[in-house]
Amino acid sequence: MNNDGRPGGEVYDWFRRGSAMLAQGNAGAAVQLLSHALEAEPGSRAIREALARAQFEARAYQAALENFRAVALADPSDDYAQFGWGLAAARLGDFESSAEHLALAVAMRPQAKHYRAALRQTRATLKARAGGFGTVGGAPQADAEPER
Repeated sequence: MNNDGRPGGEVYDWFRRGSAMLAQGNAGAAVQLLSHALEAEPGSRAIREALARAQFEARAYQAALENFRAVALADPSDDYAQFGWGLAAARLGDFESSAEHLALAVAMRPQAKHYRAALRQTRATLKARAGGFGTVGGAPQADAEPER
């Protein structure tokens, strides 16, 4: 650490070390380094995306959503940012938004099996919440007598 509270090295070093920590499963440390990198280079989509991934892995879903959103708004054709936005929205319980962004990711990259699987899961959740799957036993419910 420097006297100003920042890690030693340059922004690129923070990005590389943060990315390596994320790859090793140390998301919390990655968030710290990548946050410093983003503070120094706020316009970097690569740093912002890596930070969003680290935040997602650290279960900071709202922060991850905000960073994935920023990347996607800067480049709407970034399928991974749309995918990350959709996953983070699902973790926060916003399945409508999740379905929208996952569908965009699938449309941009239909060969990505994990994109399609996430979209199917989100759509199934929406359908289940709407009562689209019937009863647990699969048999239709008998109409109950109205109360008098």
